[in-house]
Amino acid sequence: MIVINLDVNVSKCYSFVYRLNNQWGGIVDRLKIDQVSLQSGLTKRAIRYYEEIGILPPPQRSEGGIRYYTQEHVELLKKIKDTKDALGISLDELQHFISLSKIIEVQKEGYKQSSERTERKEKLLEIISTFNKEIVLIDQKISKIERVRNDLMNLKKRAQALVETMNLEDKQEQGQK
Repeated sequence: MIVINLDVNVSKCYSFVYRLNNQWGGIVDRLKIDQVSLQSGLTKRAIRYYEEIGILPPPQRSEGGIRYYTQEHVELLKKIKDTKDALGISLDELQHFISLSKIIEVQKEGYKQSSERTERKEKLLEIISTFNKEIVLIDQKISKIERVRNDLMNLKKRAQALVETMNLEDKQEQGQK
């Protein structure tokens, strides 16, 4: 059974959400890229690019090649955008971060499937090693940000000192008049 809902968004564009029964009897929203763009705050080009480089899992496609995204895609894109904006990281760094999450999930599964104590310990040590590598990268990023901040703080202090000097000179000139 296909139900088509007509949604009107703020920009007065009309868009359709296709709802289909999934294999478990639930309803799944299928969103076109325009809707995903509006909901995620990203351009259609960025969404396609994230899919192309593997940051975003590929959506289902119609027989005609139209991409149909789910709400999970939208939520992931929002997280990607927020993370990228908050941390000021490049797409390469973001891609690395997402692949790291996948690596850790695989390592966790390996740990869960291990039955021997020594094997479980080895799996935990692998996870710790992965975390340590990432912490080093994050510390390097923080160090760079702190250097930029310190440079800005020094420039601000110099500018403030100049303003104070000018204020004193202005007061001296007014006192001489």
